[in-house]
Amino acid sequence: MRLKKIKIKNFRSYSEQVETSVSNLTTFVGKNDIGKSTILEALDIFFNKTNGKARIKMDKDDVNKACLLDNNKTTEISLIFDDFPARLVIDSTNETSLEAEHLLNSDGDLEIMKKYTNGGSEKVFISANHPTNSNCSDLLLKTQRDLQNIINDENIECENRTKNAVMREAIWSHFSDDLDLEEILIDVTKGETKSIWNKLESYLPLYSLFQSDRKNSDGDVEVQDPLNDAVKQIMSDEEIQSTLDIIARQVEEKLQEVADLTLEKLREMNPEIADSLNPDIPSSESLKWHDVFKKVSITGDEDIPINKRGSGVKRLILLNFFRAEAERRSRERNVPTVIYAIEEPETSQHSAHQKLLVKALIELAGSDNTQILMTTHSPVVVKGLSFENLRLILTRDSNKVIEQELTGQLPYPSLNEVNYTAFEEITEEYHNELYGYLDGEGLLSDFKDGKETMEYIRLNSDGSTQTQDRILTEYIRHQIHHPENTHNVRFTESQLAESISLMRDHIDNQ
Repeated sequence: MRLKKIKIKNFRSYSEQVETSVSNLTTFVGKNDIGKSTILEALDIFFNKTNGKARIKMDKDDVNKACLLDNNKTTEISLIFDDFPARLVIDSTNETSLEAEHLLNSDGDLEIMKKYTNGGSEKVFISANHPTNSNCSDLLLKTQRDLQNIINDENIECENRTKNAVMREAIWSHFSDDLDLEEILIDVTKGETKSIWNKLESYLPLYSLFQSDRKNSDGDVEVQDPLNDAVKQIMSDEEIQSTLDIIARQVEEKLQEVADLTLEKLREMNPEIADSLNPDIPSSESLKWHDVFKKVSITGDEDIPINKRGSGVKRLILLNFFRAEAERRSRERNVPTVIYAIEEPETSQHSAHQKLLVKALIELAGSDNTQILMTTHSPVVVKGLSFENLRLILTRDSNKVIEQELTGQLPYPSLNEVNYTAFEEITEEYHNELYGYLDGEGLLSDFKDGKETMEYIRLNSDGSTQTQDRILTEYIRHQIHHPENTHNVRFTESQLAESISLMRDHIDNQ
């Protein structure tokens, strides 16, 4: 399954529901403490809370404070998927589909909502465009006898009255002109929906969260080595699972043989005790093979583990793990769907490594069944991406919003403008871009009108100088384009910021 959209409500800084679409590579940008990491951590809770593998522990403090004042303690995290399985086998004789069961939303996608009460208990729902006509509603909650009674009472033709899925489809087909379809929440802990959800869970993507501020403890598996996450993926391979099942059955047979011989000898001495004992051997399905390799790691020549190395080295190894994964996943077929969520991958890396990292992540996101979600504070990372990869988080009218269409003062997409808006990055490159737009659109004269001037000493081609009056923006632009002219006092960072702000305001007023 492929993650298509995220919805979050009443979780930390997100009070009202916020939603965003995601692609194979999606990067969240914005100012500090705006809620970028919150999105990745919400997904970790959604995917990994119930299996005990979540890196984020949810508690009552995760409830939004404004919602708490209104006595609203329910957090909602909804994920929308496409590329879900076309058919589901509920049991050995009962095959169906999400479409046939009316378990898709109005867009034809699978939408799963998890609700958490006061940061604790979890309830799972499917948000679906589902029949609400009382004659054919709640069919997923009805027993086989209930469905047979409806078919008999309504004189409905049905080819097989022993399969619930077939009977439900026949009933809905009978009332097809009056289903009263509405978007409703369906509790997956009840009726046959529970069986469908149990099957769907096995198709959910593997979600691996790589945090930027993780602790350097030996018990932190992700710090020790990204290979630990690779183990989970490798163990999901069907061929490897088949081989391990064979080994487990062979061991089980040998253990059973030893146990039987032991009880046989015990029976010779005390039949009563022997008859009261039974060997308890775990099934192959219950074995946790990945625990066998939980100590896997990469160490240096002096056996120094990764978590004891410098942060730059740890991030460099992580970078090359992603590069290796891109190659491996591009070669293999039928790999499980994986979502890599990475907080600030640029941490402790200079710009050259950041550029390599972006290239590796773009390559990895192009592999089958692979998605990348990340946050960044790096303008270098942003400039290595496409606009379709970026999501800007900001506050508007006291509410958080996530923008995908990154429009600003300029009437065309500008990564310099994204970095200015997200990180307040003041650069000469952005100054040039704004000035070039004003010049190209014939707006310079109006922009200069009424603004104070300052002396600028021009250096002529013959080496002579000439004093001119220039507004601040022209003063800065001439210095940027003529670094060989050292006759003027260098503009300051605050002057560069002021000039950029003036140009942005003028363009916005047009």
